[in-house]
Amino acid sequence: MAFKVFSKFRKYRLLAPGPVPMPAKVMSALSEPMIHHRTPEFNRHLVSALTQLNQVFLTEQPVMIHAATGSGAMESALVNTLSPGDEVIAINSGKFGERWAKMAEAHGIKAHMLEVPWGESVKIEQVEQALMRHTRAKAILCQASETSTATVHPIQEIAAITGKRNDVLFMVDAITALGAMEMPMDKWGIDVVVSGSQKAFMIPTGLSFLALSEKAWQFNEQAKCARFYFDIKKEKEANEKGQTFFSSCVSHIKALDVALKIMLEPNLEATIKRTHRLSKATKEAVKVLGMGIFSNSPSPALTAVLVPENIDGEKLRSHIEEKYNVTFMGGQDQLKGKIIRIGHLGWIENSDLKIGIEALGLGLKDLGHPITKEQIREAVFKTGEILESTGH
Repeated sequence: MAFKVFSKFRKYRLLAPGPVPMPAKVMSALSEPMIHHRTPEFNRHLVSALTQLNQVFLTEQPVMIHAATGSGAMESALVNTLSPGDEVIAINSGKFGERWAKMAEAHGIKAHMLEVPWGESVKIEQVEQALMRHTRAKAILCQASETSTATVHPIQEIAAITGKRNDVLFMVDAITALGAMEMPMDKWGIDVVVSGSQKAFMIPTGLSFLALSEKAWQFNEQAKCARFYFDIKKEKEANEKGQTFFSSCVSHIKALDVALKIMLEPNLEATIKRTHRLSKATKEAVKVLGMGIFSNSPSPALTAVLVPENIDGEKLRSHIEEKYNVTFMGGQDQLKGKIIRIGHLGWIENSDLKIGIEALGLGLKDLGHPITKEQIREAVFKTGEILESTGH
């Protein structure tokens, strides 16, 4: 990266939706000497991590770990509950809703698209109408927090609809939702929940998590999709013995054990509140900078900021990273160059967000946008004002 003129920008700051900044204790765990995955020491870490995952998912059902990205758990959810020829309703409101539907089609499952404009939340009546149109649908696929648009969907309300039926599952991609928003799996009656390690779990990309309700386990008994590595029945049996079915990602799981303790200290509610405070501070600060929020149902996990029309968002993001050592993410597909996505998950210190907001303002000014130094100072002050009563 280019030499940073100002000393405050010499520290690299990661403010993306994921991967996210990691606590020092997690990095220390990742650097420990390798141990074998069939030893009592590793078994203790695995059992501890699995037990704590139940507290994050808020379920009495087992939560399984895949050595795969979040997309792996999304595919696993499909193949472990459905069969070729089955039909699903896929809520498509962004890049990841579209991806889940494509996965279903790849396994011979017919995906009926419930198209929702990017940046908007699905309406309950749309879901009800889709179920009436597609009477053979065996599942609804939905993102709790659509990462490509920073938009949340009404998960509790949809779960209330599917909870009245034994023939339809509600599958939720909670990859950027868990740890950022309330989503009690058992209490709300969600049938399948998936998540990934590089978000609120604060460890590197490489693990994904999957939990099934009792109803979903009944679907598993009838599921005919081909699966071998993603056979969760075998994984569940191995977990009950304190092991994984295949070779374990030892360092990742040891780090996960540490990260979960941090997430749950003093409790999950505190972690969620911290994320919401970072989200509020960001949204208020960018308004001071004269920028709008893209989503009409904003996610607490990340903020999608509308880039001024006279600025190329891709160029802005790249410039900020090169000059100010801060990484944001840009838009995807139709939103490329139009939004900047700022993440609120992980080990983000107050100073990290304040300097990130300053870098955003300075970047706009560098590229010729009519923004004043006073606006930038006010945005940074607003960020600190909201965050000052919080911390890790």
